[in-house]
Amino acid sequence: MNLPNLLTLSRIPLMLVVIALIYPPSDTTWPWIRTCALLIFLFAALTDWLDGWLARKFGQVSEFGKFMDALSDKVLTLGMFVSLLALGELESWALFPVLLVLSREFLITGLRLVAAGKGKTLAAEKLGKLKTVIQLTCISLYLAKIAIEIDFKEILPANLHSQAIELFKVSGDFTLLAATILTVFSGLVYLSKYWSFFIDEKN
Repeated sequence: MNLPNLLTLSRIPLMLVVIALIYPPSDTTWPWIRTCALLIFLFAALTDWLDGWLARKFGQVSEFGKFMDALSDKVLTLGMFVSLLALGELESWALFPVLLVLSREFLITGLRLVAAGKGKTLAAEKLGKLKTVIQLTCISLYLAKIAIEIDFKEILPANLHSQAIELFKVSGDFTLLAATILTVFSGLVYLSKYWSFFIDEKN
């Protein structure tokens, strides 16, 4: 197991750590634990770029790495979206966008598994990478809102504190809508590109 693949796989346990840190009520946890969760998530998001860069730099690009890179992205983003929704950090209207993202990601993952069964590995497309970046940005904004709301309550003036919370919340909501639109669009592009491969049983 080389370093790029380890970084790829690390996104899954890091996601679990982030959720574990933001899950307990604020009055039963240590100070700055939400900020730690944000920093850990930012590192996990950074590995999405770092693993590919290292793999190309040291000639360690592999079929396993291509497949797991896309899969780890989906586990990280979907796990965070579902958890934020379950914890009430996303409003009820966000259920529909999250379900759209969830459906698209499961569909594309299923198609990749079909392709793998035929001996073909489908790496992530550039448009798919862009939607992942926007999804990660969206989650980061929501985590920043949580961190500011709890960890910076006694530091920032009351009006600045409430304004900062609202700014990150609105930014997160807007980015969620943008991520949903791009996620669905990139899924349609992906399907149109590879659909003939899936319906042709001879390939």
